[in-house]
Amino acid sequence: MSTVTTTKPAPSAPGPARPAAAHGEGRIGLRANLRHIGALVRRNALQIKQDPESMFDVLFMPIIFTLLFVFVFGGAISGKGNQADYVNYVVPGLMAMMGMNIAMAVGTGVNDDFKKGVMDRFRSMPIARSSVLLAKIVVELGRMMVAIAILLGVGFMLGLSIKSSVLDLFLAIGLSAVFGSALMWIFILLGLTMKTAQAVQGMAMLVLMPLQFGSSIFAPPSTMPGWLQSFTDYNPLSNLADAARALINGTPVGDSVWMTLLWSLAITAVTMPLAVRKFRQKT
Repeated sequence: MSTVTTTKPAPSAPGPARPAAAHGEGRIGLRANLRHIGALVRRNALQIKQDPESMFDVLFMPIIFTLLFVFVFGGAISGKGNQADYVNYVVPGLMAMMGMNIAMAVGTGVNDDFKKGVMDRFRSMPIARSSVLLAKIVVELGRMMVAIAILLGVGFMLGLSIKSSVLDLFLAIGLSAVFGSALMWIFILLGLTMKTAQAVQGMAMLVLMPLQFGSSIFAPPSTMPGWLQSFTDYNPLSNLADAARALINGTPVGDSVWMTLLWSLAITAVTMPLAVRKFRQKT
C-alpha cells in the first residue's frame, strides 16, 4: 500500500511593497482631496515665509510698472498734463498683466521643484496628483491678489477713481483671477515640459511680449496700424483689459466679460488635463 504524501507549497517570498502612489487617484474622495490641497497650500505658504525674497516681484512689480507707464507713456498717449486720465486707462489693464507675469513664476517654480526632487516625493505619496498642482495655483492666486492690491493702492495715489461701484471693482479683480489661474496651467505645462527653469522663462517671454504689447493694456487699439488692430481684437489680454476697464470706469462691457470667461474655460479645459498627465509621467 503506497502512501501519498502531500506537501504544502512553500510560501512565496514577499515581494516589494506596492507604493501608495500606485493606487488609483480616483479612489481619493473629495474631502481627502481638499485636505491634501490645504496641507500643500500651507507647505507652500511656509516656504514663502522662509524665503521672503520670493515676494519681491509681487511687491515691487506693480509699483514699478505703474509709475513707469503713467509718467513715461501717459503724457504721450493722453497728452501732456493728462496723466490722471491715463491712470484710469492703464491700471485696469495692468491687472491683466499682473496675472500673466505671476503665472510665469508658477512654471519656473514647478520646474525647480522637480530639479530638487520635491515633486518626486509628492508623487510617491498617496495623494491626488492634481492636488499638488492645484495647491501651487491657490498660493500663486494669493500672491496675485497681493500684487493687485498694491497696484490699486498706487493707482489711487496717482488719481485712479472708481466710477462704477465697489462690487464692479471686485468683479474686475475676480475676472483677473479667473483668467490668471487659466494662464497658470499653461506655464505649469511649460515647467513640466522644458528641461530647465531658464528655458521656461525664455519661452514664457516669447509668449508674454507679443501678447502684452499687442493688446489694449497700454494704448487704445485705434492708434495702432490695421494689421496690429486685428491681432489686438483677438488677443485674450485685450478682452480682459477691456472688461476690467469697463467695470471700473462704468462704461458698457459689451462682450469682453463673456469672451474672457470663454478664453479662461477653453485654456483650462485644454491645458489642465495635459499638465496633470505630464506630471504623472515626468521622469
